[in-house]
This record gives sequence, C-alpha cells and structure tokens, in this order.
Amino acid sequence: MKDLKLVICDIDSTLVDSKRNLMPTTRETIEKLHENGVYFGIASGRPLDELQRYAKIWGLSFEFDFVIGMNGSELWDNIHQKEYSYFKLKKEWIKEIIEFMRPFKSNYFIYYHDKLLAKGIDDMMIKSAHTSDKEIVVAKSDADFYQEENAKIMFRVTEDIMPEIEAYVEAHPNENYNGFKTQTTLMEFADKRINKSYALKKICEMNDFELEMWLPLGIRLMIMRCLR
Repeated sequence: MKDLKLVICDIDSTLVDSKRNLMPTTRETIEKLHENGVYFGIASGRPLDELQRYAKIWGLSFEFDFVIGMNGSELWDNIHQKEYSYFKLKKEWIKEIIEFMRPFKSNYFIYYHDKLLAKGIDDMMIKSAHTSDKEIVVAKSDADFYQEENAKIMFRVTEDIMPEIEAYVEAHPNENYNGFKTQTTLMEFADKRINKSYALKKICEMNDFELEMWLPLGIRLMIMRCLR
C-alpha cells in the first residue's frame, strides 16, 4: 500500500451497478484510498463536465484528483488545477466521417459546449440527454458538426443494423481515426491515437509517478485486495 500512488477506475460495469449507483462498500474503499494518501481518479468516454459531478453525486468527501474524459482526449488534473486535451478529430475528418456513415440511417451527435448537438431528437437522444444532464440542440445543417475540432462523433442506430455497420467500418480502415461500437446501438469515431492509457501516461509524466506505480483497476475486488 505504501508504494501505491494512483488509482484510476473506469465507471460503467466497474465502479457502479447497472443503475449507475455506487455501492457503499465501494465508496468506503475509495475513501480509504484517499485517507491513505493515494490519488484517485475516474476514466470514461463521457466529457469532463459530466464526470466531475460524480464525486458529489456519490457522496465522496473529496473531489477526484484526476478525471480522464472522452476516452482519453480530455484530462483534468485537480492537483495542479489544469485541463488538457489531446488528439481531437480535425474538422475535415468529422465531415468525412458523416459522409462515410451516410449509407446508414442514424442520428449522429457530438458533445458541444456543454450541450448535445444532434441531427434530430428521438427517444434515444432524449435518454442520452437525461443521462448526461445536457440540453439537446438540433443542428441546422451538417456543417454545424464540424465548426471546430471535437474529441469524437457518435452515431445512434438501430440494433439490427449494427453488425452491418461494424463490418463496413472494419472493411474501410482509416489512417487517422477509428470507428468502434460502445453500445449495441452506438458507433463512435475518434482519433486512432487516443485511449485512456495515453492520458494515464500523461498523468504519470506530469506528476513524476513511475509507470509501475500507477494501477488502473477494473474490478472492485482488486481494489479491496490492495488494501489488505
């Protein structure tokens, strides 16, 4: 325990249950890590502004030391009060991706200035807005999506066509970005260089942590073992 400096945990299917509730035993474990001087942070594909609220929602006595958002494209260092961004999709890439996905019926959207900028409003988009606590803004045209660089663009589709989309994406690899399924009805595109591990390494570099001293944990039992 004395050599453990940093714990970064994914959220869904890791820290929280299916209803996104933090279990009391997990909260207790996180508090023990903090009491023992271990830096604690979370990582997710969601934006920073949404993730930073979870410390209060979960009833923790402290703010997260580090928050990795947008699959590693965004990083908040609470120790030094600094925000960083890495490898966002270029504007022309976003335009290209929209055209690439044109053969499939979808409702595409991006996180844009604390809002959800979407092609249209449907039940799934309303659910996403509720989950993320964000207002939906309907794009006037596709050009709205590539006004500026963005960490990712997402395409909500019906579950029955997802296998066809996955095969289509796999058959047309791109040197700049990757397409990947994150839900049965959600395909995302992001710069192929970005991942949560990249942001983790940046945390270590900026805070003089040895790489072998950070520990990304995925299962609550693993966290419990490190406390014994």
